[in-house]
Amino acid sequence: MIVKAANPAATFHLSLSQNSSLSDLAVNEEDIEAVGRIVRSLLTSTEQDTAVLRARAVKKGHFIVLRFQRCQSLSGEPLVLAASSEVGLPEGFNDILRRAFGLTNAEADVIQSLVECCSVKDIAVQRGRSVDTVRAQIKSILSKTETHSQVELVRLTLSVMNMTNLTLNTVVEPRLISEGYATLEARDFQSITTPDGRRLDYLVLGDPMGVPILFLPLDYGLIRWPASAEAEAARRGWRVIVPVRAGYGRSDFLEKNGDLDAAIVADTMQILQTENVKCCPIVSMGSDSYYGVQLARMYPDRFSVLIACAGVLPMTRREQFERMEKWHRFILAGAKYTPHLLPFMVKAGFLLARKIGKRGFVHAVYGSSPADVETFENPEVFEAMVTGSEVALSETHSAHASFSRMLLGRQNSDWSEDVDALKGQLPVIFINGTHDPQVPNATLEDFRRDFDWIDYRIYDDAGQLIFFRHWPDVLEILAPLVK
Repeated sequence: MIVKAANPAATFHLSLSQNSSLSDLAVNEEDIEAVGRIVRSLLTSTEQDTAVLRARAVKKGHFIVLRFQRCQSLSGEPLVLAASSEVGLPEGFNDILRRAFGLTNAEADVIQSLVECCSVKDIAVQRGRSVDTVRAQIKSILSKTETHSQVELVRLTLSVMNMTNLTLNTVVEPRLISEGYATLEARDFQSITTPDGRRLDYLVLGDPMGVPILFLPLDYGLIRWPASAEAEAARRGWRVIVPVRAGYGRSDFLEKNGDLDAAIVADTMQILQTENVKCCPIVSMGSDSYYGVQLARMYPDRFSVLIACAGVLPMTRREQFERMEKWHRFILAGAKYTPHLLPFMVKAGFLLARKIGKRGFVHAVYGSSPADVETFENPEVFEAMVTGSEVALSETHSAHASFSRMLLGRQNSDWSEDVDALKGQLPVIFINGTHDPQVPNATLEDFRRDFDWIDYRIYDDAGQLIFFRHWPDVLEILAPLVK
């Protein structure tokens, strides 16, 4: 329990320096004991290698969050790395808590007090209520948030707080759009009924009677192309079929005990059958490459090529999550390492998108990728993304439940065998940008090494929105493969 090294901030704020004892940590005594227990556990247990703790600073009313990770020195000595953050509740955070979890005003205030390290007795005194009343409120909060302890509740709240800070710290000037701006043609949703009685919608872009192409639009529900791209598809005589998956738009949500991944594949095949498609190419965006792989693997005679724009392959290494930019890392690492908290984090994220508007939210998500921000600000791309994503988030609808279930599905595991099953079966082309916040260059190199048989096309001026930036190139690559 000796500090091996400390940076100047730790020395100034936490009273720690090289060779200090852990007992010198400038937090309350019982919190020092908790830190000691966590460090010992990480050094001796093989079941976990990370932990999070909030602690009360010696200065009253101030609290910090400590994040621990077991690591190893070059000499092989086991160590625990601790990173600390001062925490402040963002403005309007109580409103986000209330709406995300269906809390009352009083319950949101109780959560805030718990996060600020107040005891049940302290909260009772602050609020002029009995201890039994506060305990009853905490019991109600645990039920509404589906957490099982105050520790888990605080961890969830801190996660939502982090996401809120990531998003609200992004300031975007309002965009002015002239009345003559909108160029997308109106498209009617087609609707069918699945064997289990669900409504399932889809769109047809381009030429309604043309040669079919299946488009998988990313979990943000980006079901529209830029107007020029849709017009070019029509000119080429292409019929672009875009499923609106369960829980998005007016497609019915799949019951909780249903296998959403399997339903997405089955629903897609039913749509293709309705459209009388015998065989067609697949074009996917982002992590929807997972569903493209599943479709091609399960129905090898029905698909002629998989073109994955900003394609994602199995994430099997911790460093692949650590390389991601902050927003993608926060959500996707949450799906991997704290899956029980993810549905609440996603719900809060959708509420934030509604609160600050889609433009502000896109800037928050892609702010570290200038190429993606520039792409989004193209008027045709802006219109296509805002219009298309109405099936994911609108004034009357939020697809957060299905969004989180997809992230927690099989794409969260190692599906390398599914990818390799396509080797020699059909062409697989990945079109990636070097500014992708989810798949940075080092991870892209991992993909190219692990799946060296895939045809990779790399662009130095694009990120995750590469389809919207380079759709003419995508269509040219697709042209000889559309039959």
